Amino acid sequence: MFSQTLRRAAAQTAGAYRSPFAPKYTTPPHFQGFTPSLATKYATIASTFGVSAGVFLVFFLGEIPRVRNDVLRQFPFLDQYYDRRIAPEDNPF
Repeated sequence: MFSQTLRRAAAQTAGAYRSPFAPKYTTPPHFQGFTPSLATKYATIASTFGVSAGVFLVFFLGEIPRVRNDVLRQFPFLDQYYDRRIAPEDNPF
């Protein structure tokens, strides 16, 4: 028989032998096929669409008096922007 070498003993205890010259492959963490980088990419795209839809709705629904007075004027930075009072000298009544 052959004599046991250190390399052969290490290969038998670790399972399959891996060459020190072979590429080191790793499996990235994933959940149902989504890796963290792919999830970050999709989250960025989804948040961009969500923010643009929200800005659109604020300006589109801003002309409805109920939405303007009850919702949009509650924010301090939008209060003066959505103030639609008629000056007393412009009031025909």
